[in-house]
Amino acid sequence: MASAFAHIISGYAIGDTIGKSDKKILWLGAALACFPDIDVIGWFNGIGYESVYGHRGFTHSICFAIVLGGLITLAFKENRWRIWLILSLCLVSHGLLDAMTTGGRGIAFWWPFSDERYFLPLRIIKVSPIGISNFFSEWGWRVIKSEFIFVGIPSVLLLVFNRFRRSQNQAKT
Repeated sequence: MASAFAHIISGYAIGDTIGKSDKKILWLGAALACFPDIDVIGWFNGIGYESVYGHRGFTHSICFAIVLGGLITLAFKENRWRIWLILSLCLVSHGLLDAMTTGGRGIAFWWPFSDERYFLPLRIIKVSPIGISNFFSEWGWRVIKSEFIFVGIPSVLLLVFNRFRRSQNQAKT
């Protein structure tokens, strides 16, 4: 899996790209980009990694993202389509990043229609260790470096581009 840092920054950048939104929505999207890893709770309850209810299973699926994004959007009164799109894409981004990692069993993108797990052809992000103590190791440092290059820099560039684009649009009006 990618680390929480990668999920948060990519989620924020995705939300910012969709349109100027309330910062609370952008941060909610960034936090939700980490949410699919709630499935690690299953490990403590005897649910195996290979189960669709295990890590990288149904909580990493596109269907889960669409439904959860929709349910959370019900709490808002305005701009529901944009909020749903931001939250759902932030949730989907989690599986996409994990599918680009160098380890694990793949992502159940198409659950509930298929339990099969997939990786993307481009697997450039070092798989992150699970647990804080393992993260502060040589392995964790390699993960941070790969995420900085392949997630951090592109996300920051996207945020800068978004700011530039908005400033140009404001200058025209």
